[in-house]
Amino acid sequence: MTDQNNDRVFIFDTTLRDGEQCPGASMTLEEKLEVADALDALGVDIMEAGFPIASQGDFESVSEIARRVKNASVAGLSRAAPKDIDRCAEAVKHARIPRIHTFISTSPVHMQYKLQMAPERVLELIASSVARARNHVASVEWSAEDGTRTEHDFLCRCVETAINAGATTINIPDTVGYTTPDEYRALFEMVRSRVPNADKAIFSVHCHNDLGMAVANSIAGVMGGARQIECTINGIGERAGNAALEEIVMALKTRADVLPYKNNIDTTLLMRTSKRVSAVTSFPVQYNKSIVGRNAFAHESGIHQDGMLKNAHTYEIMTPESVGVSKTSLVMGKHSGRHAFKEKLKELGYDLGDNGLEVAFTRFKDLADRKKVVYDEDIVALVDDEIANAHERIQVIALSVMAGTKQPQSAALTLQIDGQQKTYQATGNGPVDAIFNAIRALAPHEAKLELFQVHAVTEGTDAQAEVSVRLSDGDVVSAGKGADPDTLVASARAYVSALNKVFARRARGTVEAVAAL
Repeated sequence: MTDQNNDRVFIFDTTLRDGEQCPGASMTLEEKLEVADALDALGVDIMEAGFPIASQGDFESVSEIARRVKNASVAGLSRAAPKDIDRCAEAVKHARIPRIHTFISTSPVHMQYKLQMAPERVLELIASSVARARNHVASVEWSAEDGTRTEHDFLCRCVETAINAGATTINIPDTVGYTTPDEYRALFEMVRSRVPNADKAIFSVHCHNDLGMAVANSIAGVMGGARQIECTINGIGERAGNAALEEIVMALKTRADVLPYKNNIDTTLLMRTSKRVSAVTSFPVQYNKSIVGRNAFAHESGIHQDGMLKNAHTYEIMTPESVGVSKTSLVMGKHSGRHAFKEKLKELGYDLGDNGLEVAFTRFKDLADRKKVVYDEDIVALVDDEIANAHERIQVIALSVMAGTKQPQSAALTLQIDGQQKTYQATGNGPVDAIFNAIRALAPHEAKLELFQVHAVTEGTDAQAEVSVRLSDGDVVSAGKGADPDTLVASARAYVSALNKVFARRARGTVEAVAAL
């Protein structure tokens, strides 16, 4: 496993940890389990499930994922502190292959201002933290935070120290998205040639996208000898995000002539996994996103369409099917039955239980009665909305709105809150404002509306609306999505979805505060 001249590359997915640190992308335990199942089916080698010391909720989610995942190694993140490492070990101990991922900053700016430590003290902590982690598990990863801005001599000393202490994987992250591909490749070549025990560990890349080079840098690091790539679905993550798993994997697959590196990802599940992560985080995928964007395999230009009709290779360097995109999208309608609908869901990557199937089918039939054409994208939006909101404590039951040029606009809204239905009529500066005022009256809160965004799921005036809402509650940002042919209903669903997350985090914080007493 430590032979870095081979062509096997391990995919380390950190959607559940680094991806979740993206403002507004926090997930509930149930949502994390959904994503973990999807990542395991996708074929990731290691999934970083969370930061166990961060909270009781994080510990419980990492622990449950470790028990649940059947194939992948499950890692937890830990600072270079004994309590962190022990807590992490406890969380991942039930995994098929448990891993502790411990880190400490190594750049001059981080050591001086963040850690306020001398380099020799940092070396001591590397040795002690890695050794402590190795006493718990056989698979230990050590990361040099801000590695690309670390002095080379010191970085080599740190890496050698970590390997001597028992690290089996060495990660040199581009924590702030600062490096360039040539620099990053040269960095790995330098470290691997200068560190005497470098052959005893797998080297790993972890790149952020602040300058838009995360994927290019990750691939360059592999060309420099790294054999593990750390990435996230849809590239979600702090600031500008992480390297996108789907882009890395398809780059390796499509350009195997110059990138002869193998991995274990089932690429036909990429689109399904992308949609699942987008749904649970309420982060829409931009239309022109590589690989999984709505327009990734769309051709509108007459010249392009002509070329595609003659030979698809004229403008497509990969097939839609290779990433899980179906060629056919217009096959369902109001006359379709349950069996056909169930088969369509399977084709789209959903396996609902009997109750979930019945609810989704009822909503589909209602949609088919209201829309001329039902596209795959419509069904995906509908099912994702149902999955995300079916078991929330607050649900939208009914809505009627008075709008137009005459003032005031008003909304009569019925919500089900903890099993009880409540109705309120509110006015506002427009119908959406009236709806949100009604929600605030029925479910009082102080969260601030940070984002309200409407997308059309498909073309046409009868297209479903998919609405994204982001609420800030103190330092915590919660995002929600809602889908419906009626934009106002979708708006209410999205706001309530985000509000449910606000209340859930408050409740979780109260429980954790009581537990800490």
